[in-house]
Amino acid sequence: MWSVLGNPRFRPLFAAQVVALVGTGLLTVALGLLAYDLAGTDAGLVLGLALAIKMIAYVVVAPVMSAAAHRVPRRTLMVSADAVRAAVALALPFVDQVWQIYVLIAVLQSASATFTPAFQAVIPTVLPDERDYTRALSLSRLAYDLESVLSPVLAAAALLVTSYHSLFVGTLVGFLGSGLLVWRGLARRADAPIPADRVDATNRRARVTAGARIMLADPVLRGLLWLNAVVASGTAVVLVATVTIVRDELGGGETAVALALACFGAGSMVTALALPRLLDRVHDVRPVMLVGAAAVSAVLALVAAGFAAGGGWAVLATGWAVLGAATSAISTPSGRVLRDRTAEADRPLVFAAQFSLSHACFLVTYPLAGVLASTPVAAPATAAVLATLTAAAAARTWPRTVAEPVPV
Repeated sequence: MWSVLGNPRFRPLFAAQVVALVGTGLLTVALGLLAYDLAGTDAGLVLGLALAIKMIAYVVVAPVMSAAAHRVPRRTLMVSADAVRAAVALALPFVDQVWQIYVLIAVLQSASATFTPAFQAVIPTVLPDERDYTRALSLSRLAYDLESVLSPVLAAAALLVTSYHSLFVGTLVGFLGSGLLVWRGLARRADAPIPADRVDATNRRARVTAGARIMLADPVLRGLLWLNAVVASGTAVVLVATVTIVRDELGGGETAVALALACFGAGSMVTALALPRLLDRVHDVRPVMLVGAAAVSAVLALVAAGFAAGGGWAVLATGWAVLGAATSAISTPSGRVLRDRTAEADRPLVFAAQFSLSHACFLVTYPLAGVLASTPVAAPATAAVLATLTAAAAARTWPRTVAEPVPV
Protein backbone atom coordinates (compact mmCIF):
# COMPACT_ATOMS: atom_id res chain seq x y z
CA MET A 1 0.00 0.00 0.00
CA TRP A 2 2.78 2.45 0.92
CA SER A 3 4.70 1.89 -2.32
CA VAL A 4 2.30 4.19 -4.19
CA LEU A 5 3.84 7.13 -2.30
CA GLY A 6 6.88 6.64 -4.51
CA ASN A 7 4.93 8.29 -7.32
CA PRO A 8 6.18 11.92 -7.38
CA ARG A 9 2.84 13.23 -8.64
CA PHE A 10 0.64 11.39 -6.17
CA ARG A 11 2.81 12.07 -3.11
CA PRO A 12 2.09 15.84 -2.83
CA LEU A 13 -1.60 15.23 -3.51
CA PHE A 14 -1.77 12.71 -0.69
CA ALA A 15 0.10 15.15 1.56
CA ALA A 16 -2.47 17.80 0.61
CA GLN A 17 -5.26 15.45 1.66
CA VAL A 18 -3.59 14.72 4.99
CA VAL A 19 -2.97 18.35 5.99
CA ALA A 20 -6.48 19.35 4.90
CA LEU A 21 -7.96 16.50 6.95
CA VAL A 22 -5.96 17.51 10.02
CA GLY A 23 -7.27 21.04 9.62
CA THR A 24 -10.82 19.73 9.25
CA GLY A 25 -10.40 17.61 12.37
CA LEU A 26 -9.25 20.61 14.39
CA LEU A 27 -12.28 22.48 13.06
CA THR A 28 -14.60 19.71 14.32
CA VAL A 29 -13.27 20.07 17.88
CA ALA A 30 -13.25 23.88 17.78
CA LEU A 31 -16.74 24.09 16.29
CA GLY A 32 -18.19 21.96 19.08
CA LEU A 33 -16.59 24.16 21.74
CA LEU A 34 -17.70 27.34 19.95
CA ALA A 35 -21.27 26.00 19.81
CA TYR A 36 -21.13 25.28 23.54
CA ASP A 37 -19.94 28.82 24.27
CA LEU A 38 -22.75 30.35 22.22
CA ALA A 39 -25.61 27.96 23.07
CA GLY A 40 -24.71 26.18 26.31
CA THR A 41 -26.84 23.07 26.79
CA ASP A 42 -28.30 23.56 23.30
CA ALA A 43 -24.84 23.11 21.78
CA GLY A 44 -25.75 19.66 20.49
CA LEU A 45 -28.69 21.07 18.55
CA VAL A 46 -26.53 23.86 17.08
CA LEU A 47 -23.78 21.43 16.15
CA GLY A 48 -26.25 18.93 14.71
CA LEU A 49 -27.79 21.58 12.45
CA ALA A 50 -24.34 22.85 11.40
CA LEU A 51 -23.26 19.35 10.45
CA ALA A 52 -26.56 18.79 8.64
CA ILE A 53 -25.76 21.86 6.54
CA LYS A 54 -22.42 20.22 5.77
CA MET A 55 -24.22 17.12 4.55
CA ILE A 56 -26.62 19.15 2.40
CA ALA A 57 -23.59 20.70 0.71
CA TYR A 58 -22.05 17.28 0.14
CA VAL A 59 -25.24 15.74 -1.21
CA VAL A 60 -26.41 18.66 -3.37
CA VAL A 61 -23.32 20.67 -4.27
CA ALA A 62 -20.87 17.80 -4.90
CA PRO A 63 -22.63 16.12 -7.85
CA VAL A 64 -23.71 19.44 -9.36
CA MET A 65 -20.24 20.98 -9.21
CA SER A 66 -18.66 17.76 -10.42
CA ALA A 67 -20.87 17.85 -13.51
CA ALA A 68 -20.89 21.62 -14.07
CA ALA A 69 -17.28 22.67 -13.44
CA HIS A 70 -15.85 20.82 -16.41
CA ARG A 71 -14.49 23.97 -18.07
CA VAL A 72 -12.34 24.88 -15.07
CA PRO A 73 -8.87 23.29 -14.83
CA ARG A 74 -8.89 20.92 -11.87
CA ARG A 75 -5.85 22.48 -10.21
CA THR A 76 -7.44 25.93 -10.38
CA LEU A 77 -10.74 24.56 -9.07
CA MET A 78 -9.16 22.75 -6.12
CA VAL A 79 -6.83 25.60 -5.12
CA SER A 80 -9.74 28.07 -5.30
CA ALA A 81 -11.82 25.80 -3.07
CA ASP A 82 -8.97 25.64 -0.54
CA ALA A 83 -8.69 29.44 -0.60
CA VAL A 84 -12.41 29.76 0.22
CA ARG A 85 -12.08 27.22 3.03
CA ALA A 86 -9.10 29.10 4.47
CA ALA A 87 -11.02 32.39 4.39
CA VAL A 88 -13.91 30.83 6.32
CA ALA A 89 -11.51 29.35 8.91
CA LEU A 90 -10.07 32.83 9.36
CA ALA A 91 -13.55 34.27 9.99
CA LEU A 92 -14.85 31.63 12.41
CA PRO A 93 -12.98 32.87 15.55
CA PHE A 94 -14.89 36.16 15.26
CA VAL A 95 -18.34 34.55 15.30
CA ASP A 96 -20.63 35.75 18.10
CA GLN A 97 -24.05 34.62 16.82
CA VAL A 98 -25.33 31.13 16.09
CA TRP A 99 -26.68 32.08 12.65
CA GLN A 100 -23.16 33.13 11.63
CA ILE A 101 -21.97 29.58 12.25
CA TYR A 102 -24.61 28.25 9.86
CA VAL A 103 -23.69 30.71 7.09
CA LEU A 104 -19.95 30.13 7.34
CA ILE A 105 -20.31 26.36 7.52
CA ALA A 106 -22.52 26.43 4.42
CA VAL A 107 -19.82 28.33 2.51
CA LEU A 108 -16.97 26.18 3.81
CA GLN A 109 -18.65 22.86 3.12
CA SER A 110 -19.78 23.96 -0.34
CA ALA A 111 -16.10 24.57 -1.07
CA SER A 112 -15.24 21.16 0.39
CA ALA A 113 -17.96 19.56 -1.73
CA THR A 114 -16.28 21.15 -4.76
CA PHE A 115 -12.76 20.12 -3.75
CA THR A 116 -13.35 16.48 -2.79
CA PRO A 117 -14.92 15.13 -6.02
CA ALA A 118 -12.28 17.00 -8.05
CA PHE A 119 -9.56 15.42 -5.91
CA GLN A 120 -11.08 11.97 -6.31
CA ALA A 121 -11.42 12.42 -10.07
CA VAL A 122 -7.80 13.48 -10.56
CA ILE A 123 -6.24 10.49 -8.76
CA PRO A 124 -7.00 7.97 -11.58
CA THR A 125 -5.31 10.41 -13.97
CA VAL A 126 -2.23 10.60 -11.79
CA LEU A 127 -2.28 6.83 -11.17
CA PRO A 128 -3.57 5.17 -14.36
CA ASP A 129 -2.50 1.69 -13.22
CA GLU A 130 -5.49 -0.03 -11.56
CA ARG A 131 -3.37 -1.67 -8.87
CA ASP A 132 -1.79 1.65 -7.89
CA TYR A 133 -5.19 3.32 -7.90
CA THR A 134 -6.60 0.65 -5.59
CA ARG A 135 -3.69 1.14 -3.19
CA ALA A 136 -4.30 4.88 -3.29
CA LEU A 137 -7.92 4.30 -2.26
CA SER A 138 -6.78 2.24 0.73
CA LEU A 139 -4.24 4.89 1.68
CA SER A 140 -6.90 7.57 1.43
CA ARG A 141 -9.14 5.64 3.82
CA LEU A 142 -6.24 5.30 6.25
CA ALA A 143 -5.72 9.06 6.05
CA TYR A 144 -9.30 9.64 7.18
CA ASP A 145 -8.76 7.31 10.13
CA LEU A 146 -5.45 8.97 11.00
CA GLU A 147 -7.14 12.35 11.00
CA SER A 148 -9.78 11.11 13.44
CA VAL A 149 -6.97 10.19 15.87
CA LEU A 150 -4.35 12.85 15.22
CA SER A 151 -6.56 15.94 15.12
CA PRO A 152 -8.23 15.44 18.54
CA VAL A 153 -4.84 14.64 20.10
CA LEU A 154 -3.31 17.79 18.60
CA ALA A 155 -6.36 19.73 19.76
CA ALA A 156 -6.05 18.35 23.29
CA ALA A 157 -2.35 19.32 23.42
CA ALA A 158 -3.10 22.83 22.13
CA LEU A 159 -5.96 23.32 24.59
CA LEU A 160 -3.59 22.71 27.49
CA VAL A 161 -1.83 26.01 26.75
CA THR A 162 -4.30 28.12 24.76
CA SER A 163 -7.99 28.63 24.00
CA TYR A 164 -9.93 26.71 21.39
CA HIS A 165 -9.88 29.75 19.08
CA SER A 166 -6.30 28.83 18.20
CA LEU A 167 -7.60 25.60 16.64
CA PHE A 168 -9.12 27.68 13.85
CA VAL A 169 -5.59 28.86 13.04
CA GLY A 170 -4.59 25.21 12.62
CA THR A 171 -7.53 24.78 10.25
CA LEU A 172 -6.41 27.83 8.28
CA VAL A 173 -2.87 26.46 7.98
CA GLY A 174 -4.21 23.06 6.88
CA PHE A 175 -6.24 24.50 4.00
CA LEU A 176 -3.45 26.84 2.88
CA GLY A 177 -1.00 23.94 2.94
CA SER A 178 -3.41 21.81 0.94
CA GLY A 179 -3.75 24.49 -1.73
CA LEU A 180 0.02 24.89 -2.07
CA LEU A 181 0.59 21.14 -2.33
CA VAL A 182 -2.16 20.71 -4.93
CA TRP A 183 -0.72 23.55 -7.01
CA ARG A 184 2.70 21.96 -6.83
CA GLY A 185 1.61 18.37 -7.33
CA LEU A 186 -0.67 18.61 -10.36
CA ALA A 187 1.11 18.53 -13.68
CA ARG A 188 -0.52 20.31 -16.62
CA ARG A 189 -1.74 17.02 -18.09
CA ALA A 190 -3.74 16.27 -14.92
CA ASP A 191 -4.81 19.92 -14.68
CA ALA A 192 -6.63 19.96 -18.00
CA PRO A 193 -10.42 20.36 -17.99
CA ILE A 194 -12.59 17.51 -19.24
CA PRO A 195 -13.14 17.77 -23.01
CA ALA A 196 -16.35 19.63 -23.77
CA ASP A 197 -17.74 17.01 -26.17
CA ARG A 198 -17.98 14.54 -23.28
CA VAL A 199 -19.94 16.82 -20.97
CA ASP A 200 -22.76 18.40 -22.92
CA ALA A 201 -25.90 19.36 -20.99
CA THR A 202 -27.60 16.00 -21.52
CA ASN A 203 -24.53 14.05 -20.43
CA ARG A 204 -24.09 16.27 -17.37
CA ARG A 205 -27.62 15.47 -16.19
CA ALA A 206 -27.06 11.77 -16.81
CA ARG A 207 -23.71 11.79 -15.00
CA VAL A 208 -25.25 13.34 -11.88
CA THR A 209 -27.51 10.30 -11.40
CA ALA A 210 -25.62 7.51 -13.20
CA GLY A 211 -23.67 6.32 -10.16
CA ALA A 212 -26.79 6.18 -7.99
CA ARG A 213 -28.64 4.18 -10.64
CA ILE A 214 -25.78 1.68 -10.81
CA MET A 215 -25.78 1.25 -7.04
CA LEU A 216 -29.55 0.80 -6.80
CA ALA A 217 -29.48 -1.85 -9.53
CA ASP A 218 -27.00 -4.05 -7.63
CA PRO A 219 -28.19 -5.88 -4.47
CA VAL A 220 -24.69 -5.79 -2.96
CA LEU A 221 -24.40 -2.05 -3.40
CA ARG A 222 -27.93 -1.58 -2.07
CA GLY A 223 -26.76 -3.43 1.02
CA LEU A 224 -23.81 -1.05 1.23
CA LEU A 225 -26.24 1.87 1.19
CA TRP A 226 -27.97 0.45 4.27
CA LEU A 227 -24.60 -0.02 5.95
CA ASN A 228 -23.87 3.67 5.32
CA ALA A 229 -26.86 4.43 7.52
CA VAL A 230 -25.42 2.24 10.30
CA VAL A 231 -22.16 4.20 10.20
CA ALA A 232 -24.06 7.49 10.22
CA SER A 233 -26.06 6.41 13.28
CA GLY A 234 -22.97 5.76 15.37
CA THR A 235 -20.79 8.58 14.10
CA ALA A 236 -23.45 11.27 14.55
CA VAL A 237 -23.83 10.48 18.25
CA VAL A 238 -20.08 10.82 18.78
CA LEU A 239 -19.58 14.04 16.83
CA VAL A 240 -22.72 15.82 18.03
CA ALA A 241 -23.28 14.62 21.59
CA THR A 242 -19.72 14.34 22.92
CA VAL A 243 -19.32 18.02 23.82
CA THR A 244 -22.60 18.08 25.77
CA ILE A 245 -21.96 14.77 27.54
CA VAL A 246 -18.42 15.76 28.55
CA ARG A 247 -19.15 19.34 29.60
CA ASP A 248 -22.59 18.97 31.23
CA GLU A 249 -22.81 15.37 32.42
CA LEU A 250 -19.18 14.55 33.24
CA GLY A 251 -17.94 18.02 34.15
CA GLY A 252 -14.96 17.86 31.82
CA GLY A 253 -13.19 20.74 30.12
CA GLU A 254 -12.20 21.53 26.57
CA THR A 255 -9.25 19.12 26.59
CA ALA A 256 -11.52 16.30 27.77
CA VAL A 257 -13.79 16.85 24.75
CA ALA A 258 -10.84 16.43 22.40
CA LEU A 259 -9.63 13.29 24.20
CA ALA A 260 -13.10 11.73 24.09
CA LEU A 261 -13.17 12.25 20.32
CA ALA A 262 -9.66 10.78 20.13
CA CYS A 263 -10.94 7.55 21.72
CA PHE A 264 -13.34 7.13 18.81
CA GLY A 265 -10.56 7.84 16.33
CA ALA A 266 -8.17 5.44 18.02
CA GLY A 267 -10.66 2.58 17.75
CA SER A 268 -11.18 3.38 14.09
CA MET A 269 -7.45 3.47 13.45
CA VAL A 270 -6.82 0.07 15.05
CA THR A 271 -9.42 -1.55 12.82
CA ALA A 272 -8.15 0.21 9.70
CA LEU A 273 -4.65 -1.12 10.34
CA ALA A 274 -5.80 -4.66 11.16
CA LEU A 275 -8.33 -5.18 8.38
CA PRO A 276 -6.00 -5.42 5.35
CA ARG A 277 -4.26 -8.48 6.80
CA LEU A 278 -7.59 -10.02 7.82
CA LEU A 279 -9.11 -9.43 4.40
CA ASP A 280 -6.11 -11.07 2.75
CA ARG A 281 -7.24 -14.29 4.45
CA VAL A 282 -11.00 -13.71 4.44
CA HIS A 283 -11.84 -12.60 0.92
CA ASP A 284 -15.57 -12.22 1.58
CA VAL A 285 -16.06 -8.78 3.15
CA ARG A 286 -19.78 -9.32 3.78
CA PRO A 287 -19.44 -11.05 7.19
CA VAL A 288 -16.81 -8.54 8.32
CA MET A 289 -19.00 -5.57 7.51
CA LEU A 290 -22.16 -7.12 8.94
CA VAL A 291 -20.35 -7.97 12.20
CA GLY A 292 -19.26 -4.34 12.33
CA ALA A 293 -22.87 -3.25 11.83
CA ALA A 294 -24.09 -5.55 14.61
CA ALA A 295 -21.35 -4.19 16.88
CA VAL A 296 -22.43 -0.60 16.23
CA SER A 297 -25.98 -1.44 17.32
CA ALA A 298 -24.82 -3.35 20.40
CA VAL A 299 -22.34 -0.71 21.55
CA LEU A 300 -24.83 2.12 21.22
CA ALA A 301 -27.34 0.15 23.30
CA LEU A 302 -24.70 -0.66 25.94
CA VAL A 303 -23.57 2.98 26.12
CA ALA A 304 -27.17 4.09 26.67
CA ALA A 305 -27.60 1.47 29.39
CA GLY A 306 -24.29 2.47 30.96
CA PHE A 307 -25.28 6.13 31.20
CA ALA A 308 -28.71 5.16 32.52
CA ALA A 309 -26.94 3.25 35.31
CA GLY A 310 -24.83 6.28 36.19
CA GLY A 311 -21.72 5.34 34.27
CA GLY A 312 -19.09 7.98 33.64
CA TRP A 313 -15.77 8.28 31.87
CA ALA A 314 -15.20 4.54 31.55
CA VAL A 315 -18.49 4.12 29.66
CA LEU A 316 -17.74 7.03 27.36
CA ALA A 317 -14.10 6.19 26.58
CA THR A 318 -14.66 2.46 26.11
CA GLY A 319 -17.89 2.89 24.20
CA TRP A 320 -16.44 5.48 21.82
CA ALA A 321 -13.31 3.39 21.16
CA VAL A 322 -15.30 0.24 20.33
CA LEU A 323 -17.77 2.28 18.30
CA GLY A 324 -14.88 3.70 16.27
CA ALA A 325 -13.60 0.20 15.62
CA ALA A 326 -17.04 -1.04 14.57
CA THR A 327 -17.77 1.82 12.17
CA SER A 328 -14.32 1.41 10.62
CA ALA A 329 -15.05 -2.28 10.00
CA ILE A 330 -17.82 -1.06 7.70
CA SER A 331 -16.16 1.98 6.13
CA THR A 332 -12.72 0.58 5.41
CA PRO A 333 -13.77 -2.31 3.09
CA SER A 334 -16.44 -0.23 1.32
CA GLY A 335 -14.03 0.92 -1.38
CA ARG A 336 -13.18 -2.69 -2.11
CA VAL A 337 -16.88 -3.52 -2.51
CA LEU A 338 -17.35 -0.62 -4.90
CA ARG A 339 -14.31 -1.65 -6.91
CA ASP A 340 -15.35 -5.29 -7.17
CA ARG A 341 -18.95 -4.57 -8.16
CA THR A 342 -18.36 -1.95 -10.87
CA ALA A 343 -16.74 -1.79 -14.27
CA GLU A 344 -13.63 0.36 -14.55
CA ALA A 345 -15.39 2.96 -16.69
CA ASP A 346 -18.21 3.34 -14.15
CA ARG A 347 -15.98 3.47 -11.08
CA PRO A 348 -15.60 7.26 -10.77
CA LEU A 349 -19.37 7.73 -11.04
CA VAL A 350 -20.08 5.09 -8.41
CA PHE A 351 -17.49 6.45 -6.00
CA ALA A 352 -19.06 9.90 -6.40
CA ALA A 353 -22.52 8.42 -5.75
CA GLN A 354 -21.25 6.62 -2.66
CA PHE A 355 -19.79 9.91 -1.42
CA SER A 356 -23.11 11.73 -1.82
CA LEU A 357 -25.46 8.95 -0.69
CA SER A 358 -23.40 7.99 2.35
CA HIS A 359 -23.41 11.60 3.48
CA ALA A 360 -27.14 11.84 2.82
CA CYS A 361 -27.67 9.46 5.75
CA PHE A 362 -26.24 12.11 8.05
CA LEU A 363 -29.03 14.47 7.05
CA VAL A 364 -31.19 12.30 9.30
CA THR A 365 -28.74 11.30 12.02
CA TYR A 366 -27.04 14.66 12.68
CA PRO A 367 -30.23 16.65 13.42
CA LEU A 368 -31.66 13.70 15.36
CA ALA A 369 -28.54 13.47 17.52
CA GLY A 370 -28.61 17.24 17.96
CA VAL A 371 -32.18 17.24 19.26
CA LEU A 372 -31.41 14.39 21.69
CA ALA A 373 -27.86 15.42 22.67
CA SER A 374 -28.92 17.09 25.92
CA THR A 375 -29.96 13.65 27.23
CA PRO A 376 -26.98 11.26 27.24
CA VAL A 377 -29.23 8.19 27.33
CA ALA A 378 -31.68 9.19 24.59
CA ALA A 379 -29.12 9.95 21.89
CA PRO A 380 -27.31 6.58 21.86
CA ALA A 381 -30.52 4.65 22.56
CA THR A 382 -32.30 6.15 19.56
CA ALA A 383 -29.23 5.66 17.39
CA ALA A 384 -29.10 2.01 18.51
CA VAL A 385 -32.65 1.45 17.25
CA LEU A 386 -31.87 3.10 13.92
CA ALA A 387 -28.61 1.15 13.54
CA THR A 388 -30.35 -2.13 14.31
CA LEU A 389 -33.06 -1.57 11.72
CA THR A 390 -30.64 -0.54 8.98
CA ALA A 391 -28.19 -3.34 9.80
CA ALA A 392 -31.02 -5.85 9.48
CA ALA A 393 -32.00 -4.30 6.15
CA ALA A 394 -28.39 -4.59 4.95
CA ALA A 395 -28.18 -8.26 5.91
CA ARG A 396 -31.46 -8.97 4.14
CA THR A 397 -30.57 -6.98 1.00
CA TRP A 398 -27.01 -8.23 0.53
CA PRO A 399 -27.32 -11.91 -0.49
CA ARG A 400 -24.81 -14.48 0.75
CA THR A 401 -24.21 -15.63 -2.80
CA VAL A 402 -24.07 -12.90 -5.42
CA ALA A 403 -24.13 -12.88 -9.18
CA GLU A 404 -22.14 -10.62 -11.44
CA PRO A 405 -23.07 -6.91 -11.27
CA VAL A 406 -26.23 -5.99 -13.10
CA PRO A 407 -25.45 -3.87 -16.20
CA VAL A 408 -27.10 -0.43 -16.32
